[in-house]
Amino acid sequence: MSVLVTGGAGYIGSVTVDVLVETGEDVVVLDDLSTGYADSVNEAARFVRRDIGDSDLVTRLVDEYGIDACIHFAGKIAVGESVGNPAAYFESNVARPLRLLDALLGSDVAHFVFSSSAAVYGDPSTVPIPEGHPTNPTNPYGRTKLMFEGILSDYDVAYGVRKVSLRYFNAAGGTALRQERHDPETHLIPLVLDAAAGRRPVIVVFGDDYDTPDRSAIRDYVHVADLANAHVLALRYIRGGGTTRRLNLGTGSGHSVLEVIDTVHQVTGRSVPSERGDRRSGDPTRLVADPREANEVLGWVTTSDSDLAFITESAWKHRS
Repeated sequence: MSVLVTGGAGYIGSVTVDVLVETGEDVVVLDDLSTGYADSVNEAARFVRRDIGDSDLVTRLVDEYGIDACIHFAGKIAVGESVGNPAAYFESNVARPLRLLDALLGSDVAHFVFSSSAAVYGDPSTVPIPEGHPTNPTNPYGRTKLMFEGILSDYDVAYGVRKVSLRYFNAAGGTALRQERHDPETHLIPLVLDAAAGRRPVIVVFGDDYDTPDRSAIRDYVHVADLANAHVLALRYIRGGGTTRRLNLGTGSGHSVLEVIDTVHQVTGRSVPSERGDRRSGDPTRLVADPREANEVLGWVTTSDSDLAFITESAWKHRS
């Protein structure tokens, strides 16, 4: 048996491939390198640089390598870009994955782990956010994730596609082999680290009127290695006969923007120039996961790696 990992040259995908290889899995990575990097693919994995929407190719890969499951990461992730160019997001995050799913199903591959997002919730009314919370995404990126979750659920009912959708919150940190590399970078921790390193002149703190202790927005940061482990556990769960699930991945606690800036200062010993800016439209006050279902269903728990100081240290090693 082999597992197909789409987007396995990207940030979370590449770390997950490392863990899969370490656990003895035979891995096939399918990535067009539109946002990933070839040098991020584990050398023990088979790497195919092609479009995930190439149905004929996917069918051949299943036949050639005996693929029985797919972990799907590939897609676009920038919220702001999705607002300006929603067509690209519906093509990348819905249309192409649907062709992938149909090709897999046509080859009797019915185990699917989907990299979803907390963006499906929108502005929450309850924090920490449980999986049963209403979904009301506030941007096209979140809508594409929710739409594909719905497709997977419909395919489960109609065709028996067993899937786990993993709604993770703020991925962060690095490992000994991999680091966060986005172009352009939009995630807070690497941006603050770049400011500490002098590669960015200032960090703009968007909004100083939130209903939080320090008036800045709060997010739930989880280490990329913990996220990778969750995907491996989800794969084992569905291979073992587990039922379709939607699960949150987070720590259950949050940190404000100003806390992140202060932690970067403490870890690096460098000052972080910052200035206040206006709120960004659609930015919720708090996004914090209730991860109890992932704990109970997968046996997944975050480790000390998801401590904010450790996350910062692990990312700083690669950016200093």
